[in-house]
Amino acid sequence: MTPEPRRKLDYSYIQATPNDGNRYELVDGELLVNPAPSRIHQRISRRLQRQLEGYFHERRLGEVFDAPFDVILTPHDVFEPDLLVAKPDHTSDRGVEKPPLLVVEILSPSTRNVDRGVKFRRYAELGVLHCWIVDPEGNRVECYRVHSGEYRLVVAAEGDSKLDHPDWDGLVIDLTALWHQSPFA
Repeated sequence: MTPEPRRKLDYSYIQATPNDGNRYELVDGELLVNPAPSRIHQRISRRLQRQLEGYFHERRLGEVFDAPFDVILTPHDVFEPDLLVAKPDHTSDRGVEKPPLLVVEILSPSTRNVDRGVKFRRYAELGVLHCWIVDPEGNRVECYRVHSGEYRLVVAAEGDSKLDHPDWDGLVIDLTALWHQSPFA
């Protein structure tokens, strides 16, 4: 007897999940469940969000969102990046429904392999132009741009330096502010 093919989950499954503090995502119909992020993760996310808002909102290039906010790229691909930048006409009441300009994944021990692996590859395949990987353990930010369906590293910075992104004139990320500010910054 031939086993039944595994059913791909779709966005309706995500809509029916409980509000239990976990983050539910679909990658090509496969369910990913992640615990709520840590305190350090949330601080870095908040600090980077402020810097991105200062750039993208001021220039009216896109709107910055933080998780949880659905990025629905196909019925079977629903993501919850830590941060994202999307054009206003790419959003709906459900979330972002066209590839964002930028997704940011902040690595944690429970998400590191998925963020650098299957999600990273799928974002590129589905046309997300830019993906940033933020590594709190290494105090490093890596910025990738899609090229022929794959990401290529554009720029990276670490420690207490500044990251000057070549694709967005004037976008400079102060890494010191990400790692070392007081909890109230």
